[in-house]
Amino acid sequence: MNFTVYSKEGCDYCERIKTVLRLTGCTFVVYNLGEDFTREELFEELGKPVRTIPQIVIDETHIGGFNELREYFIDKGRINFRGELLDINDFEL
Repeated sequence: MNFTVYSKEGCDYCERIKTVLRLTGCTFVVYNLGEDFTREELFEELGKPVRTIPQIVIDETHIGGFNELREYFIDKGRINFRGELLDINDFEL
């Protein structure tokens, strides 16, 4: 799976997402607002306007922001509801 993170400097949730992805052993690419893309380019890439950053795309599917990624990993059994890492040998992405 390929994770793409649309991020911006100084964003706590952006940093949290990158930490969760690192801890779960996921490969990801980060694009920064103002350096790598504009808001308009993000809207075009995602196919709709979004109000918050970070935004996450898994492979070709836009899943949303921090809460949606957290729910994704909870559903996959990677983290618990507190965001704590579960045994990585017992899950499948």
